[in-house]
Amino acid sequence: MTEEKSEIEASYDRVVKRYVDEFLDELQRKPFDRELLDQFAESARGQGKVCEIGCGPGQIARYLNDREVSMYGIDLSEEMIKWARCLNPDISFQRGDMRALEISDASLAGIVCFYAIIHLEREDVPRALSEMHRVLKLGASLLLSFHGGEGELHRDQWYDMPVSIDICLFEREEMAGYLEAAGFEVERIVDREAYEFEYPTRRVYAFARKPTLSPNRRLD
Repeated sequence: MTEEKSEIEASYDRVVKRYVDEFLDELQRKPFDRELLDQFAESARGQGKVCEIGCGPGQIARYLNDREVSMYGIDLSEEMIKWARCLNPDISFQRGDMRALEISDASLAGIVCFYAIIHLEREDVPRALSEMHRVLKLGASLLLSFHGGEGELHRDQWYDMPVSIDICLFEREEMAGYLEAAGFEVERIVDREAYEFEYPTRRVYAFARKPTLSPNRRLD
């Protein structure tokens, strides 16, 4: 029996070609994002496998892989995965749900998740972050990006096609609280204003780390 697609998956499947055309080369116009990804690459290079969660057609995974980070990616949209595999045959991509990662405990050297957590219902965010924490090695890094603000947005048309896409906005303090509750140490949170070609919301980036010492572990 075929699993019924969620609205978000079906929507991204529907617009995939136009999405790829718009976003595949996006980093060429985003120096702030490139700088942060370069910093992430420095911490993750040579440490083991790194996963991009919500990889789309793989442009972030491609950028990091080209900087000698051992990347693979997952996405909820099967059509996005098909494009990612076609465009990046040297990187592994598979369908996956960040709320229930099919990844072994403490197996990843890092996670990067750009503008994917925004598509979860707010009450599902702690669950997803707990999953990310579970699969990371001790001391491994997470780079998470999201749209800053309060409330939610909804899109019912995109590229002149019908869709049903909900977007959660998060303030820095709210996301920091979710990260800490999931067990992460929040190292820093930075933001920028939208570039002129982007939707006009603040872009926020959180660097967090899975502690090397469990908070419940005794030192004596």
